[in-house]
Amino acid sequence: MTLITLAAVTAVAAAIRSTWSPCGLSMLSTITPMAERSRGRRWGLTATWFVLGAVLGGATLGVLAVAGAALIGVLDLSAGVALGIAAVCALVAASMDLGIGTRMPHHRRQVNEVWLDQYRSWVYGMGFGWQIGTGLSTYIMTAAVYLTVALAALTGSPAAAMAITVLFGLTRGLMILLGVRLTDPERLRRFHRRFDELGPAVRWSVIVVQVCVAIAAGAAAWGPLGAAAAATVAGAAALATRGGAPAPAARPAALLAER
Repeated sequence: MTLITLAAVTAVAAAIRSTWSPCGLSMLSTITPMAERSRGRRWGLTATWFVLGAVLGGATLGVLAVAGAALIGVLDLSAGVALGIAAVCALVAASMDLGIGTRMPHHRRQVNEVWLDQYRSWVYGMGFGWQIGTGLSTYIMTAAVYLTVALAALTGSPAAAMAITVLFGLTRGLMILLGVRLTDPERLRRFHRRFDELGPAVRWSVIVVQVCVAIAAGAAAWGPLGAAAAATVAGAAALATRGGAPAPAARPAALLAER
């Protein structure tokens, strides 16, 4: 149960952080009440399709997690071993987000916004939602996405693994509701200015979540010594970033400019 809880918390954190990707920025610019009205569409209906698509995307990601969980089940790892591996994975993920050691594997891919003018709202709503919900089909902003899959697999329960990735997809999809009040250009500008300002804080928060997951998993696996070891490694990683600040990450707008 401890591992399932940690995986669920990680999934939500990863999904929220992923909203600050170029795709997340794009969705909160192009699928808004103002934009949908200009296309003669109903935002509420498009948003519903988007959330459904994101849930399906999470289920698609779940196929990978379920396969991993089935393998863990066959290996019959003890809870302590699984939690120990989880602690190490969380520390590695936090280090990647801090810019230490191995760089996070990702690809720079954006959803195809041409769909907005070519297809009906249910097609681009569900299609964009599915791509966003898979977590790995577009820009990846945090190693917590990979950590979510790893922790889901380490539960050793295919059902739990699927539920965790669906939670990730659902959370990603629900982020579209942040745009519910974007009904005119001025509100859109104010929202995105504030959205961009919050990016660094959100990034920091997800790193803290990953460290807390590592400490909790370490404590559950090895007791106080495990928690202390995880905290020490995390502290050393923070110090290695020169003052404890995460290595600067490209903002969504900057990433979009590179396309």
